[in-house]
Amino acid sequence: MSTANRIKGVLSPVVTPFKADYTPDTARFVAHCQWLMSQNCGLAAFGTNSEANSLAAEERMSLLDAVVAAGVDTSRMMPGTGCCSIPETVKLTAHAVKHGCAGVLMLPPFYYKGVSDEGIFRHYSEVIQRVGDARLRIYVYHIPPVAVVGITPKLVERLLKEYPTAVAGMKDSSGDWNNTKTFLDNFAKSGFDVFVGSESFLLANMKNGGVGTISATANVNPAAIHKLYTEWKNADAEAQQQRLNLVRDTVGKKYVMISALKQTIAIYANDPAWSKVRPPLTELTAEQNQSLAAELKAIGFEMPGLKRAG
Repeated sequence: MSTANRIKGVLSPVVTPFKADYTPDTARFVAHCQWLMSQNCGLAAFGTNSEANSLAAEERMSLLDAVVAAGVDTSRMMPGTGCCSIPETVKLTAHAVKHGCAGVLMLPPFYYKGVSDEGIFRHYSEVIQRVGDARLRIYVYHIPPVAVVGITPKLVERLLKEYPTAVAGMKDSSGDWNNTKTFLDNFAKSGFDVFVGSESFLLANMKNGGVGTISATANVNPAAIHKLYTEWKNADAEAQQQRLNLVRDTVGKKYVMISALKQTIAIYANDPAWSKVRPPLTELTAEQNQSLAAELKAIGFEMPGLKRAG
Protein backbone atom coordinates (compact mmCIF):
# COMPACT_ATOMS: atom_id res chain seq x y z
CA MET A 1 0.00 0.00 0.00
CA SER A 2 1.54 3.33 -1.02
CA THR A 3 1.75 5.95 1.71
CA ALA A 4 3.15 8.71 -0.51
CA ASN A 5 1.69 12.12 0.24
CA ARG A 6 -0.40 10.74 3.11
CA ILE A 7 -1.40 13.14 5.86
CA LYS A 8 0.63 12.68 9.05
CA GLY A 9 1.57 14.55 12.19
CA VAL A 10 -0.75 16.52 14.47
CA LEU A 11 -4.36 17.27 13.56
CA SER A 12 -7.04 19.07 15.51
CA PRO A 13 -10.74 18.15 15.62
CA VAL A 14 -11.47 21.84 15.19
CA VAL A 15 -13.93 23.24 17.73
CA THR A 16 -16.92 24.92 16.09
CA PRO A 17 -17.76 28.46 17.27
CA PHE A 18 -21.41 29.47 17.45
CA LYS A 19 -23.22 32.79 17.36
CA ALA A 20 -25.80 33.80 19.95
CA ASP A 21 -28.54 32.01 17.97
CA TYR A 22 -26.45 28.80 17.81
CA THR A 23 -25.67 29.11 14.11
CA PRO A 24 -22.04 28.36 13.20
CA ASP A 25 -19.77 31.41 13.32
CA THR A 26 -17.95 31.07 10.01
CA ALA A 27 -15.51 33.94 10.52
CA ARG A 28 -14.27 32.64 13.86
CA PHE A 29 -14.10 29.10 12.49
CA VAL A 30 -11.95 30.12 9.52
CA ALA A 31 -9.70 32.26 11.75
CA HIS A 32 -9.16 29.36 14.15
CA CYS A 33 -8.35 27.00 11.28
CA GLN A 34 -5.80 29.50 9.98
CA TRP A 35 -4.21 29.85 13.40
CA LEU A 36 -3.98 26.07 13.78
CA MET A 37 -2.30 25.75 10.39
CA SER A 38 0.18 28.47 11.40
CA GLN A 39 1.11 26.25 14.35
CA ASN A 40 1.88 23.24 12.10
CA CYS A 41 -1.44 21.59 12.93
CA GLY A 42 -3.68 19.92 10.37
CA LEU A 43 -7.47 20.08 10.46
CA ALA A 44 -9.72 17.17 11.37
CA ALA A 45 -12.79 19.42 11.40
CA PHE A 46 -16.16 17.91 12.28
CA GLY A 47 -14.80 15.41 14.76
CA THR A 48 -16.14 14.66 18.22
CA ASN A 49 -14.82 17.86 19.78
CA SER A 50 -16.17 19.84 16.83
CA GLU A 51 -19.70 19.00 18.04
CA ALA A 52 -20.08 17.39 14.61
CA ASN A 53 -23.11 15.33 15.49
CA SER A 54 -24.87 18.51 16.56
CA LEU A 55 -24.28 19.97 13.08
CA ALA A 56 -26.40 19.43 9.99
CA ALA A 57 -24.63 18.11 6.90
CA GLU A 58 -25.26 21.44 5.15
CA GLU A 59 -23.60 23.30 8.02
CA ARG A 60 -20.51 21.12 7.81
CA MET A 61 -20.31 21.54 4.05
CA SER A 62 -20.74 25.30 4.27
CA LEU A 63 -17.96 25.61 6.85
CA LEU A 64 -15.62 23.46 4.75
CA ASP A 65 -16.43 25.60 1.70
CA ALA A 66 -15.50 28.71 3.68
CA VAL A 67 -12.17 27.31 4.85
CA VAL A 68 -11.26 26.24 1.32
CA ALA A 69 -12.31 29.64 -0.05
CA ALA A 70 -9.97 31.25 2.49
CA GLY A 71 -7.07 29.42 0.89
CA VAL A 72 -6.37 26.88 3.61
CA ASP A 73 -4.33 23.94 2.31
CA THR A 74 -6.64 20.97 1.75
CA SER A 75 -3.70 18.55 1.81
CA ARG A 76 -3.68 19.11 5.59
CA MET A 77 -7.40 18.41 6.05
CA MET A 78 -9.20 15.27 7.24
CA PRO A 79 -12.81 16.30 7.87
CA GLY A 80 -15.16 14.00 9.73
CA THR A 81 -17.84 12.59 7.46
CA GLY A 82 -19.18 9.54 9.29
CA CYS A 83 -22.94 9.55 9.96
CA CYS A 84 -25.50 6.88 10.76
CA SER A 85 -27.07 7.19 7.31
CA ILE A 86 -25.27 6.04 4.18
CA PRO A 87 -26.58 8.87 1.93
CA GLU A 88 -25.46 11.58 4.37
CA THR A 89 -22.03 9.98 4.79
CA VAL A 90 -21.67 9.74 1.00
CA LYS A 91 -22.69 13.38 0.52
CA LEU A 92 -20.18 14.68 3.09
CA THR A 93 -17.40 12.37 1.91
CA ALA A 94 -17.81 13.21 -1.79
CA HIS A 95 -17.84 16.91 -0.89
CA ALA A 96 -14.54 16.58 0.98
CA VAL A 97 -12.92 14.55 -1.79
CA LYS A 98 -13.97 17.09 -4.44
CA HIS A 99 -12.29 19.80 -2.39
CA GLY A 100 -9.06 17.79 -2.48
CA CYS A 101 -8.95 16.94 1.22
CA ALA A 102 -6.18 14.50 2.08
CA GLY A 103 -8.61 12.12 3.73
CA VAL A 104 -11.84 11.79 5.69
CA LEU A 105 -12.31 10.61 9.26
CA MET A 106 -15.26 8.24 9.27
CA LEU A 107 -17.18 7.05 12.30
CA PRO A 108 -18.97 3.74 11.95
CA PRO A 109 -22.79 3.99 12.02
CA PHE A 110 -23.22 4.27 15.77
CA TYR A 111 -26.89 4.41 16.69
CA TYR A 112 -27.69 0.69 16.68
CA LYS A 113 -25.62 -1.22 19.22
CA GLY A 114 -24.45 -4.82 19.10
CA VAL A 115 -24.09 -4.75 15.33
CA SER A 116 -21.75 -7.18 13.59
CA ASP A 117 -18.50 -6.57 11.73
CA GLU A 118 -20.44 -7.69 8.65
CA GLY A 119 -22.92 -4.85 9.06
CA ILE A 120 -20.21 -2.24 9.59
CA PHE A 121 -18.26 -3.60 6.62
CA ARG A 122 -21.33 -3.26 4.41
CA HIS A 123 -21.76 0.35 5.53
CA TYR A 124 -18.17 1.32 4.70
CA SER A 125 -18.27 -0.70 1.48
CA GLU A 126 -21.44 1.02 0.31
CA VAL A 127 -19.97 4.47 1.02
CA ILE A 128 -16.75 3.69 -0.85
CA GLN A 129 -18.61 2.36 -3.88
CA ARG A 130 -21.13 5.22 -3.99
CA VAL A 131 -18.44 7.91 -3.68
CA GLY A 132 -16.62 6.10 -6.48
CA ASP A 133 -13.55 8.33 -6.49
CA ALA A 134 -9.99 7.00 -6.66
CA ARG A 135 -8.82 9.95 -4.54
CA LEU A 136 -10.83 8.77 -1.53
CA ARG A 137 -8.78 8.01 1.60
CA ILE A 138 -10.76 6.86 4.63
CA TYR A 139 -9.47 6.86 8.19
CA VAL A 140 -11.82 4.73 10.27
CA TYR A 141 -12.64 6.21 13.67
CA HIS A 142 -12.63 3.97 16.76
CA ILE A 143 -14.11 5.78 19.75
CA PRO A 144 -15.99 3.20 21.86
CA PRO A 145 -16.37 5.50 24.92
CA VAL A 146 -18.72 7.65 22.81
CA ALA A 147 -19.91 5.63 19.81
CA VAL A 148 -19.95 2.24 21.59
CA VAL A 149 -19.86 0.64 18.13
CA GLY A 150 -16.18 -0.03 17.48
CA ILE A 151 -13.61 -1.03 14.90
CA THR A 152 -12.04 -4.48 15.24
CA PRO A 153 -8.78 -5.79 13.74
CA LYS A 154 -10.76 -8.34 11.70
CA LEU A 155 -12.89 -5.55 10.21
CA VAL A 156 -9.77 -3.57 9.27
CA GLU A 157 -8.20 -6.67 7.75
CA ARG A 158 -11.26 -7.24 5.59
CA LEU A 159 -11.54 -3.58 4.55
CA LEU A 160 -7.86 -3.47 3.57
CA LYS A 161 -8.22 -6.65 1.54
CA GLU A 162 -11.27 -5.32 -0.33
CA TYR A 163 -10.30 -1.62 -0.57
CA PRO A 164 -6.50 -1.34 -0.17
CA THR A 165 -6.22 2.16 -1.58
CA ALA A 166 -9.39 3.71 -0.13
CA VAL A 167 -8.80 2.60 3.47
CA ALA A 168 -5.74 4.51 4.61
CA GLY A 169 -5.66 4.31 8.40
CA MET A 170 -7.48 4.94 11.65
CA LYS A 171 -7.88 7.15 14.66
CA ASP A 172 -7.92 5.13 17.86
CA SER A 173 -9.69 7.00 20.65
CA SER A 174 -10.22 3.93 22.80
CA GLY A 175 -7.92 5.37 25.48
CA ASP A 176 -6.41 1.89 25.70
CA TRP A 177 -2.78 1.75 24.60
CA ASN A 178 -2.89 -2.04 24.28
CA ASN A 179 -5.67 -1.70 21.74
CA THR A 180 -3.68 0.85 19.74
CA LYS A 181 -0.62 -1.38 19.82
CA THR A 182 -2.64 -4.28 18.46
CA PHE A 183 -3.49 -2.25 15.36
CA LEU A 184 0.09 -1.01 15.04
CA ASP A 185 1.52 -4.51 15.34
CA ASN A 186 -0.94 -5.95 12.83
CA PHE A 187 -1.16 -3.25 10.18
CA ALA A 188 1.37 -0.40 10.49
CA LYS A 189 4.12 -2.17 8.55
CA SER A 190 1.78 -2.64 5.59
CA GLY A 191 1.16 1.11 5.37
CA PHE A 192 -2.00 1.44 7.49
CA ASP A 193 -1.58 4.77 9.31
CA VAL A 194 -2.50 4.83 12.99
CA PHE A 195 -3.26 8.09 14.78
CA VAL A 196 -3.85 8.13 18.53
CA GLY A 197 -6.82 10.09 19.79
CA SER A 198 -4.90 11.66 22.65
CA GLU A 199 -1.42 13.21 22.63
CA SER A 200 -0.88 11.39 25.94
CA PHE A 201 0.00 8.39 23.77
CA LEU A 202 1.89 10.31 21.09
CA LEU A 203 5.41 9.30 22.12
CA ALA A 204 4.44 5.64 22.44
CA ASN A 205 2.64 5.77 19.11
CA MET A 206 5.65 7.21 17.29
CA LYS A 207 7.98 4.65 18.88
CA ASN A 208 5.77 1.83 17.60
CA GLY A 209 5.25 2.93 14.00
CA GLY A 210 2.31 5.33 14.35
CA VAL A 211 2.02 8.51 12.31
CA GLY A 212 0.77 11.12 14.78
CA THR A 213 -2.25 12.21 16.78
CA ILE A 214 -5.69 13.68 16.16
CA SER A 215 -6.23 15.30 19.52
CA ALA A 216 -8.82 17.59 21.08
CA THR A 217 -6.14 19.52 22.94
CA ALA A 218 -4.44 20.36 19.67
CA ASN A 219 -7.10 23.08 19.47
CA VAL A 220 -5.23 24.98 22.17
CA ASN A 221 -1.74 23.43 22.39
CA PRO A 222 -0.84 22.58 18.78
CA ALA A 223 2.77 23.83 18.59
CA ALA A 224 3.93 21.88 21.65
CA ILE A 225 2.26 18.69 20.41
CA HIS A 226 3.85 19.14 16.99
CA LYS A 227 7.24 19.68 18.66
CA LEU A 228 7.07 16.25 20.27
CA TYR A 229 5.89 14.74 16.97
CA THR A 230 9.04 16.04 15.26
CA GLU A 231 11.40 15.44 18.21
CA TRP A 232 10.19 12.09 19.55
CA LYS A 233 13.64 10.58 19.14
CA ASN A 234 15.30 13.33 21.20
CA ALA A 235 16.58 12.84 24.73
CA ASP A 236 13.98 15.20 26.21
CA ALA A 237 11.00 13.55 24.51
CA GLU A 238 9.70 12.03 27.74
CA ALA A 239 9.81 15.42 29.45
CA GLN A 240 7.92 16.92 26.51
CA GLN A 241 5.33 14.16 26.81
CA GLN A 242 4.85 14.88 30.52
CA ARG A 243 4.33 18.58 29.79
CA LEU A 244 1.69 17.74 27.17
CA ASN A 245 -0.04 15.48 29.69
CA LEU A 246 -0.11 18.31 32.24
CA VAL A 247 -1.84 20.66 29.82
CA ARG A 248 -4.34 17.99 28.78
CA ASP A 249 -5.16 17.14 32.38
CA THR A 250 -5.62 20.81 33.25
CA VAL A 251 -8.16 21.30 30.47
CA GLY A 252 -9.86 17.94 30.45
CA LYS A 253 -9.85 16.19 33.81
CA LYS A 254 -12.14 18.45 35.84
CA TYR A 255 -14.25 19.91 33.05
CA VAL A 256 -16.28 18.83 30.04
CA MET A 257 -13.55 18.85 27.40
CA ILE A 258 -15.43 20.68 24.61
CA SER A 259 -16.65 23.44 26.91
CA ALA A 260 -13.20 23.80 28.48
CA LEU A 261 -11.44 23.99 25.11
CA LYS A 262 -13.78 26.74 23.96
CA GLN A 263 -13.39 28.62 27.22
CA THR A 264 -9.60 28.38 26.90
CA ILE A 265 -9.80 29.98 23.45
CA ALA A 266 -12.16 32.61 24.85
CA ILE A 267 -9.60 33.46 27.55
CA TYR A 268 -6.51 33.63 25.35
CA ALA A 269 -8.22 35.36 22.40
CA ASN A 270 -9.98 37.73 24.81
CA ASP A 271 -13.16 36.78 22.99
CA PRO A 272 -16.04 35.64 25.26
CA ALA A 273 -18.17 34.61 22.26
CA TRP A 274 -15.96 31.54 21.88
CA SER A 275 -17.40 29.94 25.01
CA LYS A 276 -20.74 29.11 23.38
CA VAL A 277 -21.62 25.45 22.84
CA ARG A 278 -24.69 24.00 21.13
CA PRO A 279 -27.25 22.14 23.28
CA PRO A 280 -27.36 19.61 24.75
CA LEU A 281 -23.90 20.75 25.88
CA THR A 282 -23.63 23.68 28.27
CA GLU A 283 -20.91 26.26 28.90
CA LEU A 284 -18.69 26.17 31.95
CA THR A 285 -20.03 28.06 34.94
CA ALA A 286 -18.53 31.42 35.96
CA GLU A 287 -16.79 29.68 38.84
CA GLN A 288 -15.35 27.04 36.53
CA ASN A 289 -14.17 29.76 34.12
CA GLN A 290 -12.23 31.46 36.90
CA SER A 291 -10.78 28.16 38.09
CA LEU A 292 -9.69 27.10 34.60
CA ALA A 293 -8.06 30.48 33.94
CA ALA A 294 -6.15 30.30 37.22
CA GLU A 295 -4.99 26.72 36.58
CA LEU A 296 -3.77 27.52 33.07
CA LYS A 297 -1.91 30.58 34.34
CA ALA A 298 -0.33 28.51 37.11
CA ILE A 299 1.26 26.10 34.62
CA GLY A 300 2.47 28.94 32.39
CA PHE A 301 0.20 28.02 29.51
CA GLU A 302 0.13 30.27 26.41
CA MET A 303 -1.44 30.33 22.96
CA PRO A 304 1.10 32.28 20.90
CA GLY A 305 -0.20 34.18 17.89
CA LEU A 306 -3.86 33.72 18.74
CA LYS A 307 -5.92 36.79 17.86
CA ARG A 308 -9.51 37.79 18.24
CA ALA A 309 -11.42 37.27 14.98
CA GLY A 310 -12.89 40.35 13.34
